[in-house]
Amino acid sequence: MYKIYRGELLHFLADPAKVVLEESYEYFQDGLLVIKNGLVEQVGDAEILLATLSPLLVEGTEVIHYEDGLIMPGFIDTHVHYPQTEMIASYGEQLLEWLENYTFPAERKFCDEEHGGNVAEFFLSQLLEAGTTTALVFGTVHKESVDAFFTIAQQKKLRMICGKVLMDQNCPDYLSDTAETGYADSKALIEKWHKKDRLQYAITPRFAPTCSTEQLNKAGQLLAEYPDVYLHTHLCENKDEIAWVQELFPNSSNYLDVYDQSKLLGRRSVFAHGVHLQEQECQRLGETNSAIAFCPSSNLFLGSGLFNLKQAQQHNINVGFGSDIGAGTTFSMLSTINEGYKTQQLRADKLSPFQSFYLATLGGATVLDLEGTIGNFTKGAEADFIVLDYHATPLMDRRMKHCQNLTEKLFILSMLGDERHVKATHIMGELV
Repeated sequence: MYKIYRGELLHFLADPAKVVLEESYEYFQDGLLVIKNGLVEQVGDAEILLATLSPLLVEGTEVIHYEDGLIMPGFIDTHVHYPQTEMIASYGEQLLEWLENYTFPAERKFCDEEHGGNVAEFFLSQLLEAGTTTALVFGTVHKESVDAFFTIAQQKKLRMICGKVLMDQNCPDYLSDTAETGYADSKALIEKWHKKDRLQYAITPRFAPTCSTEQLNKAGQLLAEYPDVYLHTHLCENKDEIAWVQELFPNSSNYLDVYDQSKLLGRRSVFAHGVHLQEQECQRLGETNSAIAFCPSSNLFLGSGLFNLKQAQQHNINVGFGSDIGAGTTFSMLSTINEGYKTQQLRADKLSPFQSFYLATLGGATVLDLEGTIGNFTKGAEADFIVLDYHATPLMDRRMKHCQNLTEKLFILSMLGDERHVKATHIMGELV
């Protein structure tokens, strides 16, 4: 079954930081996206492709034309907590106090699968409205939280990655598991959900301070047993946190080394934040093909610091954007790009609009080891895509009238845009 979409179209082929800019993307002022059974069949110039597609058009396949907007692959969120949806915008703390005062009490409720399903339904609807079609998601310590999330994601036919939190020390009793129960519960969830339809599993130690060495080693054991699942945790977010890790793990040479000693680094390992990384840690992340989720909204909100994107690029570390709800204050990847640009300005570094939109699409797919599956319009990729509206608000409409080129259009979208500017979100070619 074919679907054909026409309009201004952009997707990335490579990282603009690594190749000549013009080779990093394809842009069609009047483009055509041809989808067959939910997968990308062809993409290119509309006039040229329409001439070759006449048999399809004779058969009555409709060409859906999106005017005054930009067709792009769906956004990819490489770090977000669905159980924190209802405690977003909790005032006045830095990381460790914020967890204790707000996060842990909110997560307690997720022992109830019905509550988890209710929040997951709202959370996923918010992502889709903001144009995010894939996310790497934290559950809570409760198995029920993951069952609830995957049940709703499966119903919506989404490509989502989630995992049960592992946490056996320095946390409330009501959120604690053990090394053994965490291993057993995670194993059961992997067997039940990993690779079921478009769902994938992530082994999810919350962060080093809440995990004993025994628990981290059991996470490493799981990763060895199931090498195609993900590892998802936090790293070097806050200076007090880093000092605490050094106290708790005196035999580690740095924060990353705690995870490294338990064999948790690798191509599908995603570490959120990395705000205060040492050179040695960057080198090791690059060597192991591990990735960083850059979460500018939450880094600013919690006062954690300014991520050094240039340092990560110099070490060839894969980086994608994360909203980090609920320390992050927006589901919108456009708003997240906005915050990311400003963090780099404060570092006296530049973040170009091409680099920003790469990080939010193909960069996120690369972090998740899903290039060719999501993130761009290469043949055979899953057709999750969005349409961004240049005229959704009077301010953007007026500003776009003074726009000279694609660079400017992208920058205006990223500075003035939010979920209101997502005109349509499609999953496997279908408007949702």
